[in-house]
Order: sequence, then C-alpha cells, then structure tokens
Amino acid sequence: MTIKIIQVSDIHFGGENQAATEAALARFHLERPDLLVAAGDLTRDGVVSEFDAARAWLDRAPTPQFTTPGNHDTPYVGPGELLERFIAPWRRYEARFGPADGGVWRAPGVSVFGVNTARRAQLRWNWSKGAISGSQIRRLEGQLASAPGDARIVVCHHPLMELTGEPMTSEVHGGTRAANSLSAAGADLVLSGHIHTPFVSPYPFGDGKTRAVVSGTLSVRERGVPPSFNIIEIDEAEIRVTAMAFERTDFATLRSWAFDRRQA
Repeated sequence: MTIKIIQVSDIHFGGENQAATEAALARFHLERPDLLVAAGDLTRDGVVSEFDAARAWLDRAPTPQFTTPGNHDTPYVGPGELLERFIAPWRRYEARFGPADGGVWRAPGVSVFGVNTARRAQLRWNWSKGAISGSQIRRLEGQLASAPGDARIVVCHHPLMELTGEPMTSEVHGGTRAANSLSAAGADLVLSGHIHTPFVSPYPFGDGKTRAVVSGTLSVRERGVPPSFNIIEIDEAEIRVTAMAFERTDFATLRSWAFDRRQA
C-alpha cells in the first residue's frame, strides 16, 4: 500500500499567487491524496479576511486535511491587531482550522502529529523565528512511541534546524534538541515550510533516517523558486518526495528525492 500526502505551506492569502492557487486545487484533485497537509502561514497579515479566504480555499481542496499555524497566522499589523496578538494569538486560526498545537491524524499505516513552532512574542527582535519547548518535545516523543510500525510524521511550520544547502535560517529555539529527540523517537519525516523553497535533508542524528521535508510557497513572495508544493509517497520500503513547480498554467516536476524508509 502506498500513502500519498500533499504538503503545502506559505500560501499567504492576501498575497497569494492566484493563478497558482487555482491550478494547485485542480492538481490536488487529480492526485487524490490520502491527506493534505498545510504547514502554516496560511495568511499574510493574520487579518480576518485572509483567514476567511484560506478557509474557503481549503474547503475546495481534497479531504482529509491537517493544518498547523505559522508565524504569519496571528495578527500583528496595527495597534488593535497587536492587542489581539497578545490576548488571543490563535483565536482566528483556531476558529477556522482547529487547535493550533497538538493536532493528531491517524490512518492505517500512518500517524501524523502537529506542533506549533510560532510564538506570539519572543525575547528577541525577530518574532518570525521559531521555538519549540521541552514540553512540546516530550509530548511528541510520547506520541511517536504510540505508533510503532507506522510511517510517523511530525508537522510544524519552521524547519527545526539549519541543514547544509538550506537557503535561509529559521533559528528555532530548542530546534536542534527537538530534531535529535525526534530522530531518537523514530520520526520518519518532519514536514515544515517557512523558507519558501522545497528542500529535503536528513537530520545528522541516530540512524540518519529522519528527514526534514520543506515545501515551497504558493504566494507571490518567491525566493528564487516558482510557486510549488510537495507530493510525498510512502510505501513499506521507500519514501519519495516530488516538488511540483508552477509553470504558467500548470504544475510540473521541479525536483525529486527518494530514500529508504526506516525498518522496524
């Protein structure tokens, strides 16, 4: 049996590439995935109209779906928005997509666990950077241990650590510790976004079979790569990741990766 997951992130409604988001919906339905993962930054400025647009777009996409928020998915433009950010940073997100942290999705042969690496504020100038706490790591370790034999997947917005060839930094507080712990706990994939460029690399811990898988953007905020999303296919022996890039009216293969799956 092959499990197919579509991974998208950084759509940034309010600044989305409209042609790409429409073409992506058509391609999603052709692919008929077992799960659609949206790994954060559904909005640009965290305003109500952008959340509504994101919800309407996902309502037209295949189900089931699994989402986690990103650093853009909390209000921050203007005094009233900043007040909302501090009082109830995830209220708008959760009203439309469910819990911001700790989501779980299971199907035969696969278990998916979500963790929110975005923060309302931090003791550093750039609040867009990520963080993961010790309690979040411990929760994930327990969840991963509960799914022996499954393809075990963690979803967050920020890549947990900087890896060779990655185009930008996300400087996640606690991220290297988390990557090490998730490797030891048997995670197969850690899906994220944030850097707007598709990327796959193993964590340098344990058996080297825990992979960071980053999807690109469907917004106009490109970083040298066209709008894109990932198709992930998992079977008993192998995992394949294909980055699909938008070319005028449709999506075509940009790059692909294949690697052996960890065996119990």
